[in-house]
Amino acid sequence: MIAHSVDDPFYYLHNFRQVLLWVEQRYADLLDDQDLAFLRTFGQLSAPAQALMVRMVMRKGELFRSDRLDYGEIGDTAQALQPLLALGWVREPAQLALEQLFALLRKDELARCFAAQLPRPRAAKHDLLAQLQPLGLQPRPLAEWFPDCGVRILQWCLQPLCDRMRLLFFGNLYQDWSDFVLADLGLLRYEQVPFSTDSRALRHRGEVDLAMALHQCAERLEQGDDPLSILAAMQGLSSDNPWLARRHARLQFALGQQCERLGDWDQAFAVYAQCSHAQARIRQVRVLERSEQWSQAHALALQLAAAPANALEVQALERMLPRLARKLGGPPQRRQRVAPLELIELELPAELAALGVEEAVRQHLAEDGGPVHYVENTLFNSLFGLLCWEAIFAPVPGAFFNPFQAAPQDLHDSDFQQRRSTLFARCLGRLDDGSHQQAIRDCFAAKQGLQSPFVFWPMLGDELLEQALACLPAAHLKQCFLRLLQDIRNNRAGMPDLIQFWPGQGRYRMVEVKGPGDRLQDNQLRWLAFCRAHGLPVAVCHVRWSEAP
Repeated sequence: MIAHSVDDPFYYLHNFRQVLLWVEQRYADLLDDQDLAFLRTFGQLSAPAQALMVRMVMRKGELFRSDRLDYGEIGDTAQALQPLLALGWVREPAQLALEQLFALLRKDELARCFAAQLPRPRAAKHDLLAQLQPLGLQPRPLAEWFPDCGVRILQWCLQPLCDRMRLLFFGNLYQDWSDFVLADLGLLRYEQVPFSTDSRALRHRGEVDLAMALHQCAERLEQGDDPLSILAAMQGLSSDNPWLARRHARLQFALGQQCERLGDWDQAFAVYAQCSHAQARIRQVRVLERSEQWSQAHALALQLAAAPANALEVQALERMLPRLARKLGGPPQRRQRVAPLELIELELPAELAALGVEEAVRQHLAEDGGPVHYVENTLFNSLFGLLCWEAIFAPVPGAFFNPFQAAPQDLHDSDFQQRRSTLFARCLGRLDDGSHQQAIRDCFAAKQGLQSPFVFWPMLGDELLEQALACLPAAHLKQCFLRLLQDIRNNRAGMPDLIQFWPGQGRYRMVEVKGPGDRLQDNQLRWLAFCRAHGLPVAVCHVRWSEAP
């Protein structure tokens, strides 16, 4: 695929053509007769007609004013519109609801249209609508609403078809066509993942339709529809396709959250109990707690604590269990003692506050003779991304949909590591035999600048890379990388702000910096506890600013 510059006025048309070509080449067997007819007919349209159609596809909604379809590069809009009208892809809607009319017409047009029915015609537009809604006006053609309207209202009729194309290209429907423009700027370069039939997420047409049905349910939830009606619509939408099953679980979890917001505790618990989402189990305990079912909540919390699924569950249960025990009348529970962290107390000149607290501490610590870098979450993530590049970009089914992906689609799914277990074992095995340093250097040189969900290229220069490889023990790296893989979404953040190296001695220290009034966040506490448990040198630095003399 060749990216087109946004300097070309028809860049969006070139992009759309590329999407259709990609979908036809990769998913021809999943397209029905309507899809194939659309592809064939679109290719036969004139460039202005194609461009006008794509402009409508890329805009929000399906209804447009004719005077708002004016694009300099297209020229005569009326002429470009004719073949689209003849095909039935665009039409004048048979009826418009009152709310649709208000979305399309200006305030002055509405005041003329409803002059005889508005007691306060000079009110704001939303007030005009509120004046008319109690009248119960039924949908009707534009000519009946407003005989003197000077514009045509046009309806784009193939949005569901184009949404299917977008799904097959992006692998989701939260990205829109404008996301494709980023690649066209020529600034972003991507790993070229091999595509094969076996690597596709969707295997037959029924799965495409199922994905669209799940999306429609998600849209209904976003629009505020009743969760029970959405749950009813989801009956029969389950699938043994792992890609679809993960989307089904995410939607179920979102429905459970909405039931919680509505205070429907029984329904929320029932939804979570049927859900495979990683946080569904802990939400069950929380629902029981919020509905004051203390005994049931405590029993379930104990059950989960016996075999926690992840570090988030461990941390949440550590807080819930003492709280629930108190609710049941039990004695106060003493917190388990943990080894204290190394603390650094600094008083720095107030004028350094302008640098930012992390930079002020970095400069101060560097005076001790060891170089200090502000890395926060970037260094360990980058080293992981370089060592495990081949596993991260493996063409497993449902991971990559198009050549413009910076990360696999299942990156945050609970089975991300499991689906690539052999590859990750091989990559992490280099930490055991000492070959990891050269492997990281080779990947750093070969993949320089390619988009990655882990590698922060602007931060990772040659000097920092070599200091890290010289000072970070392979055993420490392995423990960090294994923790990342346990829960990528949550564990890729919360790492200490600074790292200090002493290359001559082959040692290092991480430092979490807290300015006046700052407190450690949950993900930072989890990382500090991990470092303490595995012997990684880390300190917490508390800073106060000295008063001017």
